[in-house]
Amino acid sequence: MGAQHSYTAAVAWPPAGADPAAAATTSYTAYTRDHDVALPGRPVLPGSADPAFRGDPERFSPEDLFVASLAQCHMLWFLHLAAESGLVVREYADDATGTMRVESRGEGQFSDVTLRPRIVVDPGEEADDERVARLHERAHALCFIARSVNFRVLVEPAPLHLTGGS
Repeated sequence: MGAQHSYTAAVAWPPAGADPAAAATTSYTAYTRDHDVALPGRPVLPGSADPAFRGDPERFSPEDLFVASLAQCHMLWFLHLAAESGLVVREYADDATGTMRVESRGEGQFSDVTLRPRIVVDPGEEADDERVARLHERAHALCFIARSVNFRVLVEPAPLHLTGGS
C-alpha cells in the first residue's frame, strides 16, 4: 500500500455571531443554513446550503465546493504533468459546471461534472492541441477526486492559446 494522507475539517452551526432566533430548528423555514467550515491553519470558510435549499447565495455551498474541488484537482495534476513534460503553461482557467438531480423524495446525487479548461502556453514543439489533450487525459486519470466519484467527469479543453498573440 502506498502513502496515506488524512484531512480534517471542522463544521460549526450556527456560525459565530448568528442571530439566536435563527439558530434553532423550530421549523424547516426557521433555521439558518449558514455555518462555518474551518480547516487547520486557514481562514474560516463561510458555508451555507445552496440557495435552492434556503441557503445564502453569498456563502459557499457543499455543491459549489464539490464542483470546485474536481476542477482544482484536475488543474493541479495538469500543471504537474505539463511541468514534467516541458510544456510551459502561463495561464489556466476553467469554467466547470455540475448537474445535480434531486428525486421527488428529496434524495439526490450529481449526474455529471464538466470541466472546460483553457490554457495559455509558450510556443514550442510541445505546444499542440493533441499533446495538450493527452496531458488532460492523464490528469483526469490521476485526479484523486475524479477517481473517487461515481458519475461522469467530462473534460472538454478549449483550443490551445499560445503566448505572443498566436
